[in-house]
Amino acid sequence: MRTPAVLAGVWKYRGFIMGSVQREFQSKYRNSLLGAAWTILNPLAMIVVYTVIFANVMGSRMAGHSAGFAYSIHLCAGLLTWGLFAEITSRGQNVFLENANLIKKLNFPRICLPIIVVLNALINFGIIFGLFIAFLLVTGQFPGWVFAAVVPVLLAQIVFAIGLGMVLGVLNVFFRDVGQFFGILLQFWFWFTPIVYVTDVLPPAIRNSLVWNPMAAVVTAHQGIILDARAPLWSSLAPVCVLGLLFCVLGMRLFRKRSGEMVDEL
Repeated sequence: MRTPAVLAGVWKYRGFIMGSVQREFQSKYRNSLLGAAWTILNPLAMIVVYTVIFANVMGSRMAGHSAGFAYSIHLCAGLLTWGLFAEITSRGQNVFLENANLIKKLNFPRICLPIIVVLNALINFGIIFGLFIAFLLVTGQFPGWVFAAVVPVLLAQIVFAIGLGMVLGVLNVFFRDVGQFFGILLQFWFWFTPIVYVTDVLPPAIRNSLVWNPMAAVVTAHQGIILDARAPLWSSLAPVCVLGLLFCVLGMRLFRKRSGEMVDEL
């Protein structure tokens, strides 16, 4: 199936996609007293915990930042960015397994499923990121017009996450160890990314090795924009963009080649 045909199929089933996104969001909080408030409370609780534990230790090491909220902003920018990436890839690797009954019973473009995952992740991210922007405005820490640079950085990150998630999703249908392995890898990946620490505290050898971590460039770009009001070094994001496009192409090829076999495996 060619790309135009894929896009046409997605557009034809846009009602199915939006309905699925709405149902998933509503079902998550259907029998909850606080409802959608948990979308806000869960990440806020995590941010508060990390801030309380690390702020006093790391805050004094952030050279050039005298503001009391400097470390909190550094941490939030990293955690929210990582959370979006982790949700897309983690759910993407299981998207075909979790929807096995739907795939077997209904005839629809299977590519709709990863799109639903991404849209749900973006809704969750949008809610908490909107609160973060409100916090920046209230505390007088909003970086100004340079904040617009967040958009292309986010796009590069989303493409990378979609491509990786799609590759993992197809492979996980045939090799279930892929999902287990990636869950472990994601934990190490988090701590190899400058989220709860700043790169200045790292030994030079480890600091230089971060160049091999595509998410380090993304997180650092977000932190630089939001905390320092500094436009990102666009060349540092080039590997993320290239990897993202490669993963997307590979994911689509795997999907097209194995889509028939996937039904039997499921």
